[in-house]
Amino acid sequence: MSELPELIQSLLDPKAYPEPPQRVELVQTQISYVFLAGEYVYKIKKPVDMGFLDYSTLDKRLNLCRKEVELNRRLCAEAYLGVESITKEKGRYIIGGRGEAKEYAVKMRRLPQDAMMDTLLKQNKVTAEMVGKVSGILVDFHKKAATSEEITKLGGIEAVIRNTSENFEQTEKYFGVIIEPETYNRIKTYTEDFIKTNRPLFLKRMAAGRVRDGHGDLHAAHICFYKGICIYDCIEFIDRLRYTDVAADIAFLAMDLDHYGRKDLSESFIKAYVSKSGDKELLKLLNFYKCYRAYVRGKVGCFQYDDKYISADEKGKIVANARSYFKLAESYTGG
Repeated sequence: MSELPELIQSLLDPKAYPEPPQRVELVQTQISYVFLAGEYVYKIKKPVDMGFLDYSTLDKRLNLCRKEVELNRRLCAEAYLGVESITKEKGRYIIGGRGEAKEYAVKMRRLPQDAMMDTLLKQNKVTAEMVGKVSGILVDFHKKAATSEEITKLGGIEAVIRNTSENFEQTEKYFGVIIEPETYNRIKTYTEDFIKTNRPLFLKRMAAGRVRDGHGDLHAAHICFYKGICIYDCIEFIDRLRYTDVAADIAFLAMDLDHYGRKDLSESFIKAYVSKSGDKELLKLLNFYKCYRAYVRGKVGCFQYDDKYISADEKGKIVANARSYFKLAESYTGG
């Protein structure tokens, strides 16, 4: 903890909060510091620039905090409370002060960990009925989600080519550490061949308005069965990763259910979504987008591996998890 930035260390003190909790717990992702403080969660963006993601200045972090709240209220309005400034007063950092803002945090109502889909999957407590309800919410969400000529262009086939190429470029440095070159090459060849062969299908779906302003990060850890269903933590930092064919959103959760060894739930979820949406054509793209999404999850693990503030023990878990996603991505290639 001594290696953490001063501001982050200061926020481990319950007195830094407007509603002082009994204790504060810090959880890190590759791009955020997340403080669990009693009934609330405060999420601070790390000052990083990864190329595809830029949180490097205070103004950028403020704007993206606001955008995160706005976008996530689409599927989880009750949890996203707003953006809080962090100031320094009398030598210590506090949240919600009146002085000059030194940092900003997204304030959320804390959702119960034991109601998260990933937790419930590990306990064998997720049912076909539950994923069916999730599918219904997503059908309605996708129907209402914004689409336009610009969204279609930014999320169409050229974006698919760019996004997949970016994935491969960003993971080359992890050869032999997290991903095996043979796995990488097999997935890359499959991806490029599929896009080339199915270009007419991608273009047809673009013309039909299937590219929407979706969620972009729809996996089990972002779904909570509490007072209904809350789907949260969508991608806010780059529009083109959120502007996708609805098939890509659906494939993300289906892939994650596969990853948890619940192919039965994955199939139930897809069947329910197709039945309610009438989008049978989605099935032609399912394995492609499952492969893509599994590779993204593996890539996220690679980025976490590079975080200097994460312990060696935690990095070991990250490597194992990332490898499992890369192998899952390979399984969808048919090779």
